[in-house]
Amino acid sequence: MTIAEETELLVATRRDLHRHPELGFHEHRTAGIAAERLRAAGYTVQTGVAVTGVVGTLRGGAGDGPTLLLRADMDALPIDEECTHDFVSGTAGVMHACGHDAHVAVGLAVAERLARSRDGWRGTVKYMFQPAEEGLGGAMGMIEAGVLEGVDAALGLHVWLGLPSGIVGVVQGPQMAGAIEWSVEVKGRGGHGALPHETIDALYVATQIVGALQSIVSRTAPPLEPAVVTVGSFHAGQAHNVIAETAKLTGTVRAFDPALLEALPRHVERVIAGVCAALGATYDYRFRWEGPPTVNDPRIAQVVAREAERIVGADRVRTDPDVRTMAAEDFGDVLKRVPGCYFFVGGRSEELGMTHPHHSPRFDLCEDCMPVAVDVLEAAALAVLNGD
Repeated sequence: MTIAEETELLVATRRDLHRHPELGFHEHRTAGIAAERLRAAGYTVQTGVAVTGVVGTLRGGAGDGPTLLLRADMDALPIDEECTHDFVSGTAGVMHACGHDAHVAVGLAVAERLARSRDGWRGTVKYMFQPAEEGLGGAMGMIEAGVLEGVDAALGLHVWLGLPSGIVGVVQGPQMAGAIEWSVEVKGRGGHGALPHETIDALYVATQIVGALQSIVSRTAPPLEPAVVTVGSFHAGQAHNVIAETAKLTGTVRAFDPALLEALPRHVERVIAGVCAALGATYDYRFRWEGPPTVNDPRIAQVVAREAERIVGADRVRTDPDVRTMAAEDFGDVLKRVPGCYFFVGGRSEELGMTHPHHSPRFDLCEDCMPVAVDVLEAAALAVLNGD
């Protein structure tokens, strides 16, 4: 296959998947495409892993070596697409708004390249096409099904609109934050809007909680450790002249440092408890782990950066701390258990108007980034497999 033919297939695959997005644990069509192409390339294929996951395994022909896990996530988001290109989603209310369509296309291209060059590398490749990355625990599902058994290292990537198209971003240590979702129902005593002294205004209590939560980052978290405490939703009241009996808040906390991340939900509850006690309300508080920080092994991150510099040039590889993001990614569950690296390949194009953020209904990416992603991931994989 020529480079031109490979690029044509790469783009066509991404656009086909974009037209047919599937939500987490429902990626049946996408998984079928991945399984079919892996089998055709010579991989031993396991399907139905963690519901819709696919694992392709291939042994190199150059002798014994490490087992390397490569990962591509498959799921779309529950968003109505507002893009106007000619391959928009054909499924109402579902859209590839994060680039997972490109991840699958890139993953299949890399898998097929590795199959064609198998006589030149050592060890074993496990290619993990993962369902349900978007907050549904797909990575842990595949881990619990045994995908990491025998794995020595892992690599993954994200097309990233925080960087210009074709720029590679990789850091040693945390690349993405860990995240915990939290919610609270504040319980007061409702009543007539004209008689506030007879009530405990849950809406007012909740507003004080929102304000007080800001003190966690400014006065509780260590100032040299990044942290985020966000209130994402606030629901209270139904009528203009009724004092609300309950108010509901939901939010997220995020950090790079695992110990700080673990402490943040306790700090949130401490604030909630204090405000409610002061104002006479009670509360019901819950939180749920979404995933640990995505932490790159320093040695493997150096390998990725070196190979990226060789392919795109040192001036197009960023390793500075600003590459990091407080967004979360469940590949962190993999890197918590095996050494590896997760890196970004920029997909933003000001010229083409591809600047809308991930999870936007107008999200789109510059497809010129995809061949770069294939080249860098393949090169990094070969370097890890052959111990270069």
